[in-house]
Amino acid sequence: MRRFERFFKVLLAITMIFAINCCETKKSKTNLKVQETKNMTAKQLLGNPDYLAMSYGGYRDADHDIEPTLNELKEDMKIMAAMGIKMIRTYKVHLPHASNVLKAIHELMKEDPTFEMYVMLGAWIDCKNAWTDLEPDHNQESERNAVEIATTVKLAQQYPDIVKVIAVGNEAMVKWATSYYVRPSVIIKWVNHLQQLKKSGELPKDLWITSSDDFSSWGGGDPEYHTQDLEDLIDAVDYISMHTYPYHNTHYNPEFWRVPEHEAQLSDSAKIESAMVRAKEFAKGQYDSVSRYMKSLGIDKPIHIGETGWATVSNGLYGLKGSRATDEFKEARYYDMIRDWTNASGISCFYFEAFNEPWKDAKNPYGSENHFGLIKVNGEAKYALWDMVDQGIFEGLTRNGNSITQTYNGNKEALMNEVLVPPASR
Repeated sequence: MRRFERFFKVLLAITMIFAINCCETKKSKTNLKVQETKNMTAKQLLGNPDYLAMSYGGYRDADHDIEPTLNELKEDMKIMAAMGIKMIRTYKVHLPHASNVLKAIHELMKEDPTFEMYVMLGAWIDCKNAWTDLEPDHNQESERNAVEIATTVKLAQQYPDIVKVIAVGNEAMVKWATSYYVRPSVIIKWVNHLQQLKKSGELPKDLWITSSDDFSSWGGGDPEYHTQDLEDLIDAVDYISMHTYPYHNTHYNPEFWRVPEHEAQLSDSAKIESAMVRAKEFAKGQYDSVSRYMKSLGIDKPIHIGETGWATVSNGLYGLKGSRATDEFKEARYYDMIRDWTNASGISCFYFEAFNEPWKDAKNPYGSENHFGLIKVNGEAKYALWDMVDQGIFEGLTRNGNSITQTYNGNKEALMNEVLVPPASR
């Protein structure tokens, strides 16, 4: 009996030592992962397919003055993290949204040290008299820009483990933004200011600075954008963040979208698939055009996609009486194709966008701008994410008190009944 007791005590001691070692090993691995997280840089994040990117706005109401709460932002961070998203893009810091997003991420990281979410922090830039009754003066900048930049710097200093990129302006140089666009010289001014703060140690040296704008603003389109100021800007940024929207071009430049005569005898499904392949190639073409222009200047820097997306509802230019580009099936095909291409090519794609935002065209609930999200306001996942719902990726997560479920109650036949074939070539 005594021999058995001694054996039992020895066995118990060995078991306890093993358990303690396992616990310490697990703890060490967790600490190592946390340390790696804190040391992640923009250079390591951008173009890394293990760190998918997404454009994010958390507004859930048609009234833009209703800010999402901290808990609502945390809900969204958890949903995106479940999707494999680890880097998000915000747009402006003069509203509580951006600082609250950073606070939400910070608190989630404290609650779970392995939680990862990084931010491309946007500073809104516009011209003098923008958004007023006065005529916009595109040759002068808004007095507000200095405050926007200062606030962005403060947030980047406050959350250096989270803010990895600062974007100076959003579609701020493209000339179809008639209400607010500025000359590239304004963007250069603030990019150089931020680069100088990096050199002086006031901002982290591995923080990347860019501007996020239409492909044409980066020299990929009309030669009128090919100016010395643009050359200087490309030289000043750490990388180019360009936007490409085949969706909008189904109306404005529809040649690629319409069914060509040699495909007229194809089935409807084949016509749609072929059109979506052409849409992806259209995006790739705009990316390549920016790359060619940049390299023609003797410059070679990373180019990533700051925005691209596909809406699922439209009663206007892209709907039944327009280009017929709009539905959940086409959004899903575009999302899958664009992810496959960018992941394989080492390109980050801040896909636009995670959730519907009904404030964007508040007077028209069926306006396409309200419906670019992969998930509806009420938590219904659109077709692009149905497989994730089936796999249980969103188990235990909610939005507005609702579990994450599938649109159309998961009935693909009902979804496909609303899918339109692109028009024939004229």
